[in-house]
Amino acid sequence: MRSLKKKRRVQVIVLAVLSLVVSTALIGYAMRDGINFFRSPSEVLAEPPGPTEVFRIGGLVEGGSLKRGAGETIRFNVTDGGAVVAVTYRGVLPDLFEENQGMVGTGTLRDGVFEASEILAKHDESYMPKEVVDALKAQGVYQEPDGYYQGQAPVRGG
Repeated sequence: MRSLKKKRRVQVIVLAVLSLVVSTALIGYAMRDGINFFRSPSEVLAEPPGPTEVFRIGGLVEGGSLKRGAGETIRFNVTDGGAVVAVTYRGVLPDLFEENQGMVGTGTLRDGVFEASEILAKHDESYMPKEVVDALKAQGVYQEPDGYYQGQAPVRGG
């Protein structure tokens, strides 16, 4: 009787571990396309991704680079202060999208041009995605927006 209980207990433990491994593998497999890593223009040029790899790029929209074509295609450059990557986007840009402002785009790199499928702009006059701020600080070109004091929200007149 005693050895049957031990056998059953070992079988249950082995089955639980096996189930955990299989479920972890399935979750990882399901999320492989859903995970997009942020890259700065310098990182993109240093190690170009494959032509089918979907990733996120972020930085500042270079001043004077925004060109709206006759069709829906919009062209601009994104920079982190160290490198510049050309971007094309078909569609309507967010209302707050401007030159010299932070942006993050999702898409692929083809022939040195980032073809964006989605563009995200700052949310208000002082917001910039954390990844973009970190990349700009690493390049030594980041400046705190007016109204910020040690990471606090901007002070608004009332």
